[in-house]
Amino acid sequence: MAKTKIVIAGVTGRMGQALLEGVFADNDLQLHGALDRAGSLQIGRDAGEQFGKNTGVKISSDLQVALNGADVLIDFTRPEASMVYLEACKIAKVKHIIGTTGFTAEQKSLIEIAASEIAIVFAPNMSVGVTLLINLVEQAAKVLNDGYDIEVVEMHHRHKVDAPSGTALRLGEAAAQGLGVALKDCAVYAREGVTGER
Repeated sequence: MAKTKIVIAGVTGRMGQALLEGVFADNDLQLHGALDRAGSLQIGRDAGEQFGKNTGVKISSDLQVALNGADVLIDFTRPEASMVYLEACKIAKVKHIIGTTGFTAEQKSLIEIAASEIAIVFAPNMSVGVTLLINLVEQAAKVLNDGYDIEVVEMHHRHKVDAPSGTALRLGEAAAQGLGVALKDCAVYAREGVTGER
């Protein structure tokens, strides 16, 4: 069986490095491309160098070259970059896994439209535990109804730039769904948008 050819966007970042480790650990996956922003000092280096591996895949900012022949682009970057990747994936007919958070409503709508053209996994949190929690929050909100106030409080590393996080927003959406209302009609935010590092 052929290996799934993976391109990792933001390969030098925290999540990019974790994804790279995951690709190296899975015999069914093959690193096909490694993307970083133009001007990065890592451009031209072997993507596996930090792990003592010679992959033959050089870190690049050339999206079209990276996607040529790829099966999937995995993207945990920033909303602006994700939208560029989304358009390129549509053109190249490459599947797109989006773990980026901080999208506007308009950007989310564009992702939804693109999903009619290519396969997309769009999730603010990929953890099984959080997925279960989201379902439990919706059920709890249905049972408790409007007799209780619901508040989502979160804590992150100091480098997180968007607030609330995608996970917090998804939990809020689940609670709102359980109550039968739209989150936009009932949410109150302490911090909102790309506010910079904490």
